[in-house]
Amino acid sequence: MHLHLHPNRKEMASVKEERTTTGWAARDSSGILSPYTYTLRDTGPEDVYIKVLCCGICHTDILQARNQLGMSHYPMVPGHEIVGEVVEVGSDVTKLKVGDVVGVGLVVGCCRDCNPCKTDNEQYCNKRIWTYSDVYSDGKPTQGGFAGAIVVNEKFAIKIPDGMAPQQVAPLLCAAVTVYSPLRKFGLNASGLRGGILGLGGVGHMGVKIAKAMGHHVTVISSSDKKRQEAMVDIGAHEYLISSHATKMQEAADSLDYIIDTVPVFHPLEPYLPLLKFDGKLILLGAIETPLQFLSPMILLGRKTITGSFIGSMKEMEEMLIFCKEKGVTSIIEVVKMDYINKAIERLEKNDVRYRFVVDVAGSNLDQ
Repeated sequence: MHLHLHPNRKEMASVKEERTTTGWAARDSSGILSPYTYTLRDTGPEDVYIKVLCCGICHTDILQARNQLGMSHYPMVPGHEIVGEVVEVGSDVTKLKVGDVVGVGLVVGCCRDCNPCKTDNEQYCNKRIWTYSDVYSDGKPTQGGFAGAIVVNEKFAIKIPDGMAPQQVAPLLCAAVTVYSPLRKFGLNASGLRGGILGLGGVGHMGVKIAKAMGHHVTVISSSDKKRQEAMVDIGAHEYLISSHATKMQEAADSLDYIIDTVPVFHPLEPYLPLLKFDGKLILLGAIETPLQFLSPMILLGRKTITGSFIGSMKEMEEMLIFCKEKGVTSIIEVVKMDYINKAIERLEKNDVRYRFVVDVAGSNLDQ
């Protein structure tokens, strides 16, 4: 009898210790989110347990919730522009303490041994662990920031500099670092350069602000005139170019050191390549599941580069936050509660947001 009871007592104790949280999850490729309660893993020696304050909504969240990248696991709690407060730290945690406000981005794990990991480029590790729709090293599914709490390894939580508002910071953790990283890596962060920003959504609006803060002359390139006022007045671009205006596009040939291409859907590259100077770079930031096309002489005859870049490293994220604080760079946001999230996703798809939705998670009733 005693032997029979012993494992049950032990089992009951461990059940009692399990922490749960409620997030808003997609159950299938419809991508519709609704409340979902699940177990969080224990706070390991190098982990921090974070109470989520707010979380930005990124276009990638839609792609993942609807399995448009073909790698989704359900139930899935998206959200990877997470700002929260540390409420518990593991025994080996050295850089964070209880009460710190921290940011978590799109990656929460890496192998630590490969070349990208050893050179502070861990976002390119082939064994990276995504913040959600993935499996952590202990076998538990990872879930994102549209939830009350999250547990992450301290390496992947960045202390937010004092004085920065959490809701303002959320989009910086993905949209801003995605632009900051390639400008920094490709040596395009010196002042006096001329840059183009293609697409004026969440990433594009941060692109204009960061490039301006670096001292660049910034041209927004768009398919129509409808965002001219926003680009020039609200965000402060220097010029606005409509890609279908052949004469203006011709006049702008050979004028840009780089183009940041933020458009996350298929589009031809040919109209934009002639805008680049000799040795200019077209930097792709949008995840596009359709093959892109261009004619090679457009590249060959100016030694131009088409390249891509993916979010940023933890080191770059830290650097970017300090840069944004020093230069007074903020994101333009619309704050919503969790019960509005499906509507927000619908609007984001139609580009009907200026320029990033941020969910006030701590101020939301997550259960309904």
